[in-house]
Amino acid sequence: MSKYGDYVLLTDSTCDLSADFADKTGLEVLPMVFLMEDKVYNHYLDCREMSLDIFYNNIRRGVLSQTTQISYNSYLEQFSKYLKQGKDILYICFTSGLSGTYNTSRIAARDLKEEYPDRQIEIIDSKCASVGQGLLVRYVAEKYKNDKPSLGELAKYTEALRLNVCHWFVVDDIEHLKRGGRISSVTATFAKALQIKPMLSLDDEGKLVNVGKIRGANNVYDSLIKKMQRDGYEYSKQRVIIGHADNLEGAKELKKKIKSLVKDVEILDIGPVIGTHVGTGMLALTFTGERNLQM
Repeated sequence: MSKYGDYVLLTDSTCDLSADFADKTGLEVLPMVFLMEDKVYNHYLDCREMSLDIFYNNIRRGVLSQTTQISYNSYLEQFSKYLKQGKDILYICFTSGLSGTYNTSRIAARDLKEEYPDRQIEIIDSKCASVGQGLLVRYVAEKYKNDKPSLGELAKYTEALRLNVCHWFVVDDIEHLKRGGRISSVTATFAKALQIKPMLSLDDEGKLVNVGKIRGANNVYDSLIKKMQRDGYEYSKQRVIIGHADNLEGAKELKKKIKSLVKDVEILDIGPVIGTHVGTGMLALTFTGERNLQM
């Protein structure tokens, strides 16, 4: 089994972590793809091809965005880069519940084994999305850097932790959920009229679930905090992550309300891949605990 230094830790940019964190921990990140105004963009953590300000301004203007999974050929190219260096790969992938990237990456890995029979490619379905994936990958990357585990040890750690990452998302822009088929047109119409915001989570298969409804901005903050207090493992000792889709003011308000309850709070931007499907204004809170889809 590969020892630390013999393998690379790899994920994709739906983790929504900072480029600085990836650099400091040695985390390698594959770009995800989105399309806007007939142009294809690769989303890297440093947003080199389109800034988040431009992306969300376009969304506010009604410009449509579409996402696509990482292609088979892209996986062949990216994986081969490390295999040629004599490195094995541990890849933590965006949830299979929302994307076909996991299956595509497995097919590419299988085919590459014929060319590199002595190399190991371990692919783990994160069952997580966005800042939830980010929280999982953050723990794994810190263990990778600080404890220097073997590939097998780190894979077991990742698989044991992934379903204990709890995701809660409150969506402000109903139209994007309707367009993506997450809620019906009738539900969207009533929700907009009554100023209701959907609360979403991920189940154990990593699929997005519409759990309930919230009315009023203050209830958004209170509802997210109550989920952490109900489901979090010793949350007072935890680092939690707040994610936002062009809603820094809301993220800061949530941080102000929650910072005395936990060890540390990090605010991260939601990138364009998830932003395409939730629109502007979304707030997310993720922590480790017991996944519970009850309101």
